[in-house]
Amino acid sequence: METTNETMVMDFILVGLSEHPRAQAVFFCFLLTAYLISLLGNSLIIILSIVDPRLHNPMYFFLCILSSIDLIITNNTVPEVLANCFLYRPTISFHRCLVQMYIGLFLVSTECVLLAIMAYDRYAAICQPLHYMQIMSWKLCGSLVAASVALSILITLVTVLLQPTDFCGHDVIDHFVCELQSFLKLACSDTHVSQLFMQMSSLLILIPPFGFIVVTYGRIGLAVLRIRSTQGRKKAFSTCSSHLTVVSIFYGAIMIMYLKPQQKSPSEEEKIISVMYGALTPMLNPLIYSLRNRDVKGAFWKAVGRKM
Repeated sequence: METTNETMVMDFILVGLSEHPRAQAVFFCFLLTAYLISLLGNSLIIILSIVDPRLHNPMYFFLCILSSIDLIITNNTVPEVLANCFLYRPTISFHRCLVQMYIGLFLVSTECVLLAIMAYDRYAAICQPLHYMQIMSWKLCGSLVAASVALSILITLVTVLLQPTDFCGHDVIDHFVCELQSFLKLACSDTHVSQLFMQMSSLLILIPPFGFIVVTYGRIGLAVLRIRSTQGRKKAFSTCSSHLTVVSIFYGAIMIMYLKPQQKSPSEEEKIISVMYGALTPMLNPLIYSLRNRDVKGAFWKAVGRKM
């Protein structure tokens, strides 16, 4: 049998913004700031959710899981992107590329479902306040998180099994990181089944959770309007506004990326949008939840007061 060495790809070249050196410097400063805020903010929320007894309830359990996911998403790609910022055409090994890509797919899929679970938690807290702890029992919370993880693992495993193996020597990824769409475009073997599964899984993991969130918040809105007390309405809206802001940013970026018709190569805008849900959303989540949440701020100042 004749060997085809030209089809073997050991490393990929990541183009990113290497063609625009001035933009790279600005991009580096923005990304470094986002990374440091994300690292500090998400770590702080995880620590406070564990150590402060006042935050030992389902809402902060899910917030702790969300911050953990965001922390791993950020560390999966951002340090490497920062290190590559001033290199001309940096490379990434084939196996590291696969690890980066599939960890990202698993985590983003889990977060999509988790945000829908968090919407249900808010619905139970506002619409059924007297039965909240009975509805959102710790057993149910654990089962919901386990189900979201299991679904994400299944989607990731099927994507791995459908992964193309023949690249005909194509080794240039027009992106900052190893991203599934850009990866599949390099293959010279038939990727029809892989592309079809990616579109179907994107619809499955995006549309039902997003639709559930919209319906849930519609019902929450009706319930809030029935509250006679102005202070009660304000409190109910404030507890939901943080989650709605996070949902809008995260789902908006993901839907633009994965539900629109695919082009042969990603535009600069698409690259920036991918950075948005890879770096900007994990940075904004702790800021949104901490700045708008009295319990988190109280837990933080209590912890600071203890140390001082």
